[in-house]
Amino acid sequence: MTVEGSVKLVRPDGSTYNYKPSHEPLVPDKQNRFETRVAFAAAHVVVDPLRTAEPLTHPVVDWDATIAYREHLWSLGFGVAEAMDTAQRGMGLDWPLALEVIKRSTASAKSHGGALVASGAGTDHLPASREFTLEDVTNAYLEQCEAIEAVGGRIILMASRALAATARHADDYAKVYATVLAQVRQPVILHWLGPMFDPALEGYWGSSSIPEATENCLNIISSHKEKIDGIKISLLDAQLEINMRRCLPQGVRMYTGDDFNYDRLILGDTQGYSDALLGIFDAIAPVASLALAALDAGDIPRYQQLLSPTVPLSRHIFAAPTQHYKTGVVFLAFLNGFQSHFRMVRGSESARSTAHMCELFVLADQAGVLRNPEVAMQRMQSFLLLAGVA
Repeated sequence: MTVEGSVKLVRPDGSTYNYKPSHEPLVPDKQNRFETRVAFAAAHVVVDPLRTAEPLTHPVVDWDATIAYREHLWSLGFGVAEAMDTAQRGMGLDWPLALEVIKRSTASAKSHGGALVASGAGTDHLPASREFTLEDVTNAYLEQCEAIEAVGGRIILMASRALAATARHADDYAKVYATVLAQVRQPVILHWLGPMFDPALEGYWGSSSIPEATENCLNIISSHKEKIDGIKISLLDAQLEINMRRCLPQGVRMYTGDDFNYDRLILGDTQGYSDALLGIFDAIAPVASLALAALDAGDIPRYQQLLSPTVPLSRHIFAAPTQHYKTGVVFLAFLNGFQSHFRMVRGSESARSTAHMCELFVLADQAGVLRNPEVAMQRMQSFLLLAGVA
């Protein structure tokens, strides 16, 4: 690969340097579902910047680009985790708009040979300005679960800010989850998002002590294992995930949401492995597809050779404040030509610094995820021009 010219990038101290992409993009063939791991990519939504008059409060979705990106993920072997925090759910994407995304994505999956999609059910349609009872929270969960099942969708039972604010102890969580799980039609994926992703979820499962919260969560899983396909945890602590994974009932999957350590957690050890439900798979899908196909073939060195270079990129994208990782995910979609602009729900394109985005560009090149380095460099230059880099 020969790239003409270079791009002037910015360091955190404001100094500049020239960088020329030098790594070959990694391009996989079309891929059916993976054989040895279940892998969901939590997918972002694409805003229509021309029709969005009020970007902070009323985003308009570009449906063609949003569904096309899901088709891209399905073609690489991934399932789509729909309307999750990667799509800025509860952070600009409200429930009515999330439900429309879910309806369209689920319908599109059916028309693509039953491609895998599971959608987030939560309580985010409850108004944030008032207090709730446990019954209010339970009914809110059930309302969203019923809406998703009505369109033939599978459920990811999202962590609830309203439940975190209302519950007083572990028994309150057990009561709400027992009622909801008793009424779902198919096994669900539970969802444990740590406070580094959403500070409002501090103390989830009834304790700010992670070991105690883990025990409380495991008790719920053990009591309702026939209604639980697995649990996705995002605590960014590999050993905590491994410890919990080893305590899960047989048949209940651990879906890693650890965007810092996913390579070794998916690989696993002699006592088990994690499946995956990751926001970073949105950004590194081609390389991750090649790596998971290598794992299917039993080629562990090739798996590690492909996936390990993506980890520094992921750690950078998910650096604190972690909840702003969506900015990096959408920026990579822009660099790679999957959308014509760098605009986001609630104007979140401004959440990261220019220097942060420059380092992202370098790490993306080194990981082989820039699918056309020439185009990526041109788009990087247009971004830098608006940022004031001559």
